[in-house]
Amino acid sequence: MKKGRTGPNRIARKSWKQEIRHSWPLYLLIAPAFVFAVIFCYAPMGGLIMAFQNYKPWLGITGSEFVGLNNFKQIFEFQESYQAIINTVIIAVSKIILGLIVPIIMALLLNEVKNVGLKKGIQTLVYLPHFLSWVTVAGMLRDILGMDGIVNSLLKNFGVEPIFFLGEAGMFRQIVVISDLWKGFGFGMIVYLAAISNIDQSLYEAAEMDGANRLQQTLHITIPGIMPMIIVMATLSLGNVLNAGFDQIYNLYSPLTYSTGDIIDTYVYRQSLVNGQYSFGTAVGLFKSGIGLILTVISYRIAYKVAGYRIF
Repeated sequence: MKKGRTGPNRIARKSWKQEIRHSWPLYLLIAPAFVFAVIFCYAPMGGLIMAFQNYKPWLGITGSEFVGLNNFKQIFEFQESYQAIINTVIIAVSKIILGLIVPIIMALLLNEVKNVGLKKGIQTLVYLPHFLSWVTVAGMLRDILGMDGIVNSLLKNFGVEPIFFLGEAGMFRQIVVISDLWKGFGFGMIVYLAAISNIDQSLYEAAEMDGANRLQQTLHITIPGIMPMIIVMATLSLGNVLNAGFDQIYNLYSPLTYSTGDIIDTYVYRQSLVNGQYSFGTAVGLFKSGIGLILTVISYRIAYKVAGYRIF
């Protein structure tokens, strides 16, 4: 019995040592990223205990009073918290829906372009904004939509009074969604173009011999062919329902647009770092992360059940 127990253990230890000896350059290569993740992603999670305390910076985590779930109860007592959650869901869902529909349409249209040079040029142009930071894009939008911007200059020529677009609460969500779509749809389009390129070309040849036109080929071959990728992208996006884009909102919003543009992330930032309510801000952030984790797990399960897609 002892030999039966120790034999496999020795083999396991030997194989582990052989793995380290054989692949140590790869482990050395991943070590900086691992250390970075531990320091900046996992170590700060110890501060989540502030969500259950009345945290005072001069007392520290160990000396602050423990208040249980009181901070979480306040989330549902403040009107600002409700408004931030509503704004987050509206903006995020709008981004998800348009972020799925527009890249698919553009990929289908670009797939019909036969000139390779023109096709590559369009693909490059629409993909370039993906690499711009939101600081740069926000500066461009302020110049374009400002009181003295290009849009208001054109409106003046038609006798229309200048409009403060980024200061109008009723327009802010639309501007946020459209600018995000302009910046990111090129990346999604490339994903669907790659899926289209994997479709068996003999299907198109057979359909053409049967008299099917390009629209019929698109409806009955192309769209069904990329449907697994559409399902995967749609289900994976469910985990981002509470991620409306902090970088974008922070660089575009102002107190004039808090009613329609303040999202959970910016609300947490203001409450914790600006107003000094560290415990409440941590509780709101933890609440959002918990909901996001649940939605992410559900989305991965749906992607695996429907499209056979899995990461782990």
